[in-house]
Amino acid sequence: MMASNALHESMGVLENKSRARTFYKYLSKVYDQINPFIWNEEMRTEAIEMLDLDPDDRVLDLGCGTGFATEGLLEHVDHVYGLDQSPHQLEKAYAKFGRTGGSVTFQLGDAERLPFKTNSFDVVWSSGSIEYWPNPELALRECRRITKPGGQVLIVGPNYPNSSVFQKLADAIMLFYDREEADRMFRDAGFSDFEHRMMGPSYNPEIAITTVAQVPEE
Repeated sequence: MMASNALHESMGVLENKSRARTFYKYLSKVYDQINPFIWNEEMRTEAIEMLDLDPDDRVLDLGCGTGFATEGLLEHVDHVYGLDQSPHQLEKAYAKFGRTGGSVTFQLGDAERLPFKTNSFDVVWSSGSIEYWPNPELALRECRRITKPGGQVLIVGPNYPNSSVFQKLADAIMLFYDREEADRMFRDAGFSDFEHRMMGPSYNPEIAITTVAQVPEE
């Protein structure tokens, strides 16, 4: 079944940027304790293995939050750039990695208006962020714009639930989508070469949908 919210007939309450920032103001206090039940280290490792990473690659963690993915990426690359729209989430990331310098550079910003030049990154990674984007196709086009030809864009988002009860709840909160809707979003964003993989903890092995898209060589 195709997710009705993913068709943008109505917008979930947290697909509003100001509401999402308020939500993360409070969630940031307990995010690192809650996150492992939805997006754990094993899932992160599996997603990273879908990428071709070299130590000197220029990598952006888009919607970096408190830096959970950043930490995993730093096991494979020398430096990671992190961007998030929530100052409260970034404060948690600063506490882990420092504000600037070292192996991480953090920046406050918006996924739909990325403050980076065209062809700036070898890899753009985003986990647990697309569900809050009011216009995911616009943000995906931005991801494509800032990724070098031959580079990769990896997006992890919430898979649309099978239960009709949870579908109604999902549609009311944020963006959930299935493979069919993911195909449409990535094609509309200008991607033609991409693959999806379902991921999740043992209690729900298909809770997330991970897409890796290749930016075509010029």
